[in-house]
Amino acid sequence: EATAALIAHLAVLDERRLYLAEGCSRLFVYCTQVLHFSESAAYRRVEVARAARRYPVILTLLAEGSVNLTTVLLLAAELTPSNHRELLVAATHKSKNQVEELIASLRPKPAVPSSVRMLPVARARSACSPTQELLKPTEVAPTQAEIALPVARPTVVPLAPQRYKVVFTASGETYAKLRQLQDLLRHQIPDGDLGEIMGRAVSLLLKEVIKQKFAVGTRTSEKEDANGNSRHIPARVRRAVWVRDEGQCAFVAQNGRRCSEKAFLEFHHVEPYSAGGKATIDNIELRCRAHNQYEAEVFGTVWTEPEFKTVHKLGL
Repeated sequence: EATAALIAHLAVLDERRLYLAEGCSRLFVYCTQVLHFSESAAYRRVEVARAARRYPVILTLLAEGSVNLTTVLLLAAELTPSNHRELLVAATHKSKNQVEELIASLRPKPAVPSSVRMLPVARARSACSPTQELLKPTEVAPTQAEIALPVARPTVVPLAPQRYKVVFTASGETYAKLRQLQDLLRHQIPDGDLGEIMGRAVSLLLKEVIKQKFAVGTRTSEKEDANGNSRHIPARVRRAVWVRDEGQCAFVAQNGRRCSEKAFLEFHHVEPYSAGGKATIDNIELRCRAHNQYEAEVFGTVWTEPEFKTVHKLGL
């Protein structure tokens, strides 16, 4: 509500040009020099205020928390009198990545051609002292390739439905392996498209990782405890739990919200092993590391075994 009120005031200031009386030539200047916003914060709020002037429903959605400043800023260029309500509703409670995918579906972009580019290389620092550096003969200014530049973080940009531009930094060893794969797969991928090669490589790696962690797609050869009395979780149990929980943390809060985390997953005994819980399909669930530790703290250290059983029966 506070954000919506601020945006509404900025919209009025912009429409009536009230910032001029405050000695500012633009609303952006007013936001940075009078309200003391950072330049990025000022830009975001000015753009959202201008979008709200055109489509006042944005203020209502901001006040409700249905959309945020980032969502409106991303959608601003796509909104029209005929589609703004539909797009804003479609973007309700969506993450930035989801909104970018929505925009990509409106204006699909062509595929990006595969390419490999060498990044600038940092010069080795001299071991000489500052005084010795000054006494050295004049050196030629370093070329662009010798200047150290910060390495950009990996980026994923939606181009069109089910198509993404992915940018990352690879080591020399990885680059050499990609080149070797291009050569070996020319009969299957004549143009050596790196996107196709990476897709196949990721599929194979994902299959192998799931096989190792959750025994999916394997035949169980180990001697498993049929009664589930061991702390060890049999492969058949890990396999069934992974499929049942759909590779996602199965923790459910009291309000019914399930954790959406799919990283750092661990196997969790619903009834702790120390309290007699067995490694069975019904008693094992997936948990992210944070929720696994949380439940261990709540039930493993606070409650004694009789108390835990009582609490567990009550569903607390």
